[in-house]
Amino acid sequence: MGAYDQRRISDHSLTMTQESSNLPPGQCCTDDHLLHRRLFLKGLTGGALASAASFSGLFHNPVFAAETKRAQKHCILLWLCGAPSQFETWDPKPGRPTGGPFGSIPTKIPGIHFSSLMPRCASIADKLNIVRSMKTAQTEHFQAITLLQRGNPERAGFTRPTLGSALSQAIGQLDSPIPNFIFLDPIPGGNEFESFKAGNWPGWLGAEHAPVRLGGDYTQLLNAASESIPEHDREAREVLRKFLTAKFDRDRNSGVARSQNAAFDRMRGMTASADLYDVDKLPAQDRERYGAGSFAQHALMARQLVENGAPFVMVANGMNWDNHVFQHEIHQMLVPELDRVLFHLVNDLEERGLLDSTLVVAMGEFGRTPWMNPARGRDHYPHAWSMMMTGCGLKRGVVTGATDEDGVDVIENPYNEQNLFATIFTALGLDPYAEYDLPGMPTFHRVENKAKPIRELLA
Repeated sequence: MGAYDQRRISDHSLTMTQESSNLPPGQCCTDDHLLHRRLFLKGLTGGALASAASFSGLFHNPVFAAETKRAQKHCILLWLCGAPSQFETWDPKPGRPTGGPFGSIPTKIPGIHFSSLMPRCASIADKLNIVRSMKTAQTEHFQAITLLQRGNPERAGFTRPTLGSALSQAIGQLDSPIPNFIFLDPIPGGNEFESFKAGNWPGWLGAEHAPVRLGGDYTQLLNAASESIPEHDREAREVLRKFLTAKFDRDRNSGVARSQNAAFDRMRGMTASADLYDVDKLPAQDRERYGAGSFAQHALMARQLVENGAPFVMVANGMNWDNHVFQHEIHQMLVPELDRVLFHLVNDLEERGLLDSTLVVAMGEFGRTPWMNPARGRDHYPHAWSMMMTGCGLKRGVVTGATDEDGVDVIENPYNEQNLFATIFTALGLDPYAEYDLPGMPTFHRVENKAKPIRELLA
């Protein structure tokens, strides 16, 4: 399985038990996570493993599938690439020279105001958490995206896994037709984000924890693949492949073969459930509620994928938020879409009983400058910016951190990318300081330097 040698199932279960025993109280339902593992092991001992090859075993057993979906943890990352302005979203400064033209409105949280462009989020602020005091180091898109996707500064010669890959390894299912890391990406790109996407997402975890990229033409190709091979042919090919692979592995212990098998199983599972990835097949009423834009439609798809067992889904949409020109005019279009998407996504997850097990994160790679440039835009600003988190393992209705009256500096509770990642891992019931098992490599942890999570947010 690439550079990372995955533990045996029994070892994995033991690790989860040890992690849960070391976690502080009040974190996200680790007992439920262990229940899922016990159910999985029980399924294996009951002979389900033999039938899992055709995806008619464990995850096609209605009882097991229902328990799995209930117990499993999920994360949805709404990646606002290009970086939204904190002034036009979560940290408005009305009446100040830096504030802009939109003003602010009261929220469900007494004394807290959001931008007037976010009335829906203001109405559910008691379900959200806002961090107004992010303070990071990178001012250029590529380096900042790398920092906020991987959670730690780069170390020469070693590529850390991105958040999605780390969670694929940590909370991904051992035998599921749903990929552990799905990246919904309808925009091909041609910018710094596209450069990042061309890089090594899973790092030392290996290719089996790379994202499955969907959206736009990618989904069309998936549907074509699904329709081109009959199910009985797929099953026959699967039996032959597993036979040949087993023989190959007996003759030569091959991490490459294991990685290829993981990728094959993942794609086969996807083609068997291709309808889940087709935006056009989502309920018409839901599509109308979320809005017609590609970001909104793919956020809806993320909800559907989580409902069907996806551990981690990332939604992105090019570099729309990089508004160096006509900041206010462009944000006046983008922010209401984000407002609508967050409102419906959070409410839908709550109504479906999934918000307690699903962490929702909305952020970019930094914020925007308090001042306007000559082109009426805001430039890159990592020194004081905002982001949103809610769901699994977190309190609700918390606004932490503060900036000064003009939004230039953080004056209360500064947090960086390591604090953020420690919060995410902790909320999902994972030890943020657990070591990666990397033979022949230096010791690495999920979060380095024992960086503390944002305690104000933890339940």
